[in-house]
Amino acid sequence: MKNHSNKPTGKIRARLYEIIFEADTPSGKLFDVILIVSILLSVIAVMLDSMKGIRAEYGEKLLFAEWVFTILFSIEYLLRLTCVKKTAQYAFSFFGIVDFLATIPTYLSLILPGAQFFLVIRILRVLRVFRVLKFVQYVGEAKQLGQALQASRRKITVFLFTVITLVVILGSVMYMIEGEENGFTSIPHSIYWAIVTLTTVGYGDISPQTNLGRAVASAIMILGYAIIAVPTGIVTVELSNARDKQRKEKTCPGCSKPGHDLDSVYCKYCGTKI
Repeated sequence: MKNHSNKPTGKIRARLYEIIFEADTPSGKLFDVILIVSILLSVIAVMLDSMKGIRAEYGEKLLFAEWVFTILFSIEYLLRLTCVKKTAQYAFSFFGIVDFLATIPTYLSLILPGAQFFLVIRILRVLRVFRVLKFVQYVGEAKQLGQALQASRRKITVFLFTVITLVVILGSVMYMIEGEENGFTSIPHSIYWAIVTLTTVGYGDISPQTNLGRAVASAIMILGYAIIAVPTGIVTVELSNARDKQRKEKTCPGCSKPGHDLDSVYCKYCGTKI
């Protein structure tokens, strides 16, 4: 069921609200599609402007496009504030804050050069595509993932603390083994190497030269594979628990029996539509 608590009563404002906020009408869907295309084009323009060769040749055109998009999005943001009943409720909502942040960087660039590159935050506005394409069913999956991450936060915190302790110890050991002459110029530098090695990234900018150092490095690499699997297992278990919890909560309105599949339409016990 739709929530129209923020829909205004005036005829013009109500019509604007319908176009801007409701995706199930032809005009609303068209508005959202145009908005999403504009957002993608504006983000592409910002990315192209960060490339030196393209900026040298098309810099003025890209700057013009950036200001055009910014002015259009600013007008759209003001219209959103105008056509809602509770202005503050929208302004401080997730999308309200994103809409505001999507326009500010261009204006800030007038006093802080380079601030315009923060306009890539506009890509978050594309999340409205979920309304346009009717992907409402994914909301439940997102809720499951959120519950799993929240339930595993303490275990993940302990895990991260353990990893931090481990890389500090391993980095210090490698500093003592290799020394400054082999590139391990300080303990923080050695800790950086330990993090890169433990996570199996391996930039290769520092590498052990002694046999003992290579042996320790080999052990850290093998340990890294085991450590990477830990947070995955924690979140997977919590995802399973969250799914089971949602299944238990889904009860039949007819016989009141729980335990139905999340995508079930009819009760598996009495056949009542859920």
